[in-house]
Amino acid sequence: MNGFEAIDALLAQAGHEDELPPPERRRALREALGLSRAQVARALGVAASTVAGWESGRDPGGETRAKYAYFLRGAEDKLPPAPAESPAPAATAGRIADGVPVTPGDAAPAGPDGAPADTATPGDTPDSADSPRRLAVPRPCVLCGRDAGHELAGFPQHLDPAECAAAVRGSGAAERAGVPVEPVGRRVRPVAERSDLIGEAVAAALAEHSGDVEAATAALVRRAIPDAMRLLDHCRKGGRYDIVAHPWLPDILRKPTARDADQVWEARPKWTRPALPAGTHHVTALDVNGAYLSALKTHLPIGQLEHSAGPGHDRRRAGVHLITPPAWHHEDVLPNPLGARDEPGPLWVTEPTLRLLLRLSSPAYGLCDPPEIHESFTSGATENLLEKFRVALKDARERALAEGDEVTMEYVKAMYSKFVATMGESNYNRELYRPDWMHLIRSQAFANLWMKTYKAHSEGLMVVRAMGTDEFHVTGDWRRVFPEGRGVFEVKVKDTYTIGDDPHGPAAADGHDD
Repeated sequence: MNGFEAIDALLAQAGHEDELPPPERRRALREALGLSRAQVARALGVAASTVAGWESGRDPGGETRAKYAYFLRGAEDKLPPAPAESPAPAATAGRIADGVPVTPGDAAPAGPDGAPADTATPGDTPDSADSPRRLAVPRPCVLCGRDAGHELAGFPQHLDPAECAAAVRGSGAAERAGVPVEPVGRRVRPVAERSDLIGEAVAAALAEHSGDVEAATAALVRRAIPDAMRLLDHCRKGGRYDIVAHPWLPDILRKPTARDADQVWEARPKWTRPALPAGTHHVTALDVNGAYLSALKTHLPIGQLEHSAGPGHDRRRAGVHLITPPAWHHEDVLPNPLGARDEPGPLWVTEPTLRLLLRLSSPAYGLCDPPEIHESFTSGATENLLEKFRVALKDARERALAEGDEVTMEYVKAMYSKFVATMGESNYNRELYRPDWMHLIRSQAFANLWMKTYKAHSEGLMVVRAMGTDEFHVTGDWRRVFPEGRGVFEVKVKDTYTIGDDPHGPAAADGHDD
């Protein structure tokens, strides 16, 4: 036994706490068995987000640690060893058998019964120097560099060649090519490892509140704004564009007083179909998931807004525009894309509203005349300014949804909704004072909802109501048009009710509350 082996054996026996493999190995073991975090969490009596924290670097303690260690040891034992192979000697040159380089004339390491000898423990007496030994703490494999649970001939290795192959496949083209880099101005720098800020925050909150889901959720929602700003800063590292957080703003974006609104119109819908055909109608109120989350992908001005006069519209720029809107002649079947506005005459609208009107006036739709543009405040724009931020929130939401992790679901929802609603108006995010962005993102959510109503109408459904950022009511077989679920691109049922003469009873009034 060499010095390193003696140290490993000593560490394996020392202390009273159960040994745990590294976080990445914990996750790999769970995924190898096809188990979700929610399943493991239920068995251990904890939240799925707690398991996520353990797989991100936190360690449990006490009886929970013992149970988790027992699960991980069982997972290791349950994974099947690779089947032994006995190829002809001429075919073994340069090949790897059970994770060990094999040369002509050598045989793959095997136990006394001919099976791969991968079940030895530190206390076992090896038959030879080439017998594998299970490591108390996984170490980087000499062949692929990923953590391996066994040592052979003094070197940590995967005994199953498939594990090495999977590790190489999972490493990605960037790793195989060398050091991955990201742009920073005119230069590049190595990509920093992306930490899971959302998972870490959830795990820490649950640990702080001793697993109390309600208390942890309330604490996370309270800190949603500063945490969203921290996530944004993290996602902006290596970004192509610099954000001008406190640009000069035109007077139309300034509130006269704290209680008054500025002059920008967001086109929020609050529409109800004036009349329905005679008969009985079964109405379903549908809720659009993650409306503000999806709206983060919109054309946002990068720098300071600049004034221009005249009717032109440059699609490479974004901002706010003074327009005379076109007449809308479809109020009986579709909401006005300008939202609930009764006052005639010119008004300041956002980029998403203008682009929606221009789209609906195109030959492909032909629903209205083009709006008349009088003047604009715009800057060079991109749809990708908040894309990494949006994707980080979306991915966390999808993982939480798959694992039944309601703590993370509520936390992520609070992060993106409060981020949009308080740009520059909260004590926690004054460094991002962009009321123009706030208007544009909210308007994009309204425009997205309008397109949902148009899709329903064009597919033969009858649209009954549209309101807010995420709710519309329809009659007919809506499931053939919209996928049902809680995903970002899905809808869920919010309410059902009946309108009209019901032969089986009195007419049901619309009891839905705005």
